[in-house]
Amino acid sequence: MVVRSYDEELKYLEKINDHCWRIKKGFQPNMNVEGCFYVNSRLEKLMLEELKNSCRPGAVGGFLPGVKQIANVAALPGIVGRSIGLPDIHSGYGFAIGNMAAFDIDDPLSVVSPGGVGFDINCGVRLLRTNLYEKDVQPVKEQLAQSLFDHIPVGVGSKGIIPMTAHDLEEALEMGMDWSLREGYVWAEDKEHCEEYGRMLNADPAKVSMRAKKRGLPQLGTLGAGNHYAEIQVVDEIYDKWSASKMGIEEKGQVVVMIHSGSRGFGHQVATDALVQMEKAMKRDKIETNDRQLACARINSVEGQDYLKAMAAAANFAWVNRSSMTFLTRQAFAKMFNTTPDDLDMHVIYDVSHNIAKVENHMVDGKERKLLVHRKGSTRAFPPHHPLIPVDYQLTGQPVLVGGTMGTCSYVLTGTERGMQETFGSTCHGAGRALSRAKSRRNLDYKEVLDKLDQLGIAIRVASPKLVMEEAPEAYKDVTDVVDTCHAAGISKKCIKMRPIAVIKG
Repeated sequence: MVVRSYDEELKYLEKINDHCWRIKKGFQPNMNVEGCFYVNSRLEKLMLEELKNSCRPGAVGGFLPGVKQIANVAALPGIVGRSIGLPDIHSGYGFAIGNMAAFDIDDPLSVVSPGGVGFDINCGVRLLRTNLYEKDVQPVKEQLAQSLFDHIPVGVGSKGIIPMTAHDLEEALEMGMDWSLREGYVWAEDKEHCEEYGRMLNADPAKVSMRAKKRGLPQLGTLGAGNHYAEIQVVDEIYDKWSASKMGIEEKGQVVVMIHSGSRGFGHQVATDALVQMEKAMKRDKIETNDRQLACARINSVEGQDYLKAMAAAANFAWVNRSSMTFLTRQAFAKMFNTTPDDLDMHVIYDVSHNIAKVENHMVDGKERKLLVHRKGSTRAFPPHHPLIPVDYQLTGQPVLVGGTMGTCSYVLTGTERGMQETFGSTCHGAGRALSRAKSRRNLDYKEVLDKLDQLGIAIRVASPKLVMEEAPEAYKDVTDVVDTCHAAGISKKCIKMRPIAVIKG
């Protein structure tokens, strides 16, 4: 561990422009590439303050500051380009949340690190549109919130209501959304509007421990707790009318539903199991990292491949999970308005993952290379005409769904060519914490948080009210700052802004 004063640390950081800072080699030992992070003036203060606090003598415990984590990732074997921190970055396990990094698959030394994917594998966001307007929903929003709360199991240990046997789970892990389609829980066109078409083909349930399957079985089709939510939102602003109309959003006031959830205890167990295996592999292959939490294995080692196959199964679990909740949401709306989901035009606009590692082709130093791209708390944002985005969005670029915090706005962005060149087609994923969970619980009172939402006219249903402080808007960076930074830096483009009128939380 290098111990330096804050002023000495700053010599390694250089502001390139209003939105981007460079982290020079030497900031942390053995950096193979430089780091960078995207911020605006307000977010910049938060980043540097975090670094300053960690330079105080006797500062121990807790995660490393975000800038240090970006630099430690830059020291991993096989990394190409730069280690990139997005505007919503905050300290996490190994990698910071909001840190993305790409590794050259053809380099035998390249690694895969579960810390670069996160514990909630394929935590992601799905957006459904409707042909309803705020005036249709306002009078019944309390009943609708209650109905969603009754339909979707939420909370820490919530159990699913969609019947699943152990055999079903095996199939769902392998087939992803194809399983949901076969069982009649989704529409065929939902798959089109989903990253990877809702199924990672390299998934192998045999690589997943029994313990993970036991944890996952009862939880399929559940929302979970923490920052996960289902929100009924209203379109508040349209910045790019043409792209929005391609997504079926025609005017302000239109009602949409956002579902934010992941792979529950299943993904967590997959990550935990892999970390244990990788610590052994690191000893065997003599892989050195700056931080124990960056446990990793060579991509082409047995451990590396086993993890990628299990991770893909967890990703499929999360897609099936969001699909089951889509089904339950459609049911709740159809019942409330006494019609069918089809007549309410409840189509999936898009579904993105923001905790995942994927094999993609990118240009590096003028050559096309096959890379393993780790995105943790970062969303894929491919530009127009990219072969991996659906036909409907070929001209607009991939929709990027950015969920705000409880009671604040959310955004839809679109991918850009510049993002492809600068950040391997990645952008922000949400607001990003400013206060740790424990701090939020100490500093905020849950009744105040709930009253505030009530004053804003937001219906709320919470399974565990005591956890509300952790997710209070005060605990997070301002999502508008984050999105504006991405827009100004050109790594993605603002399209639609939504505000919530009802929130369902774990």
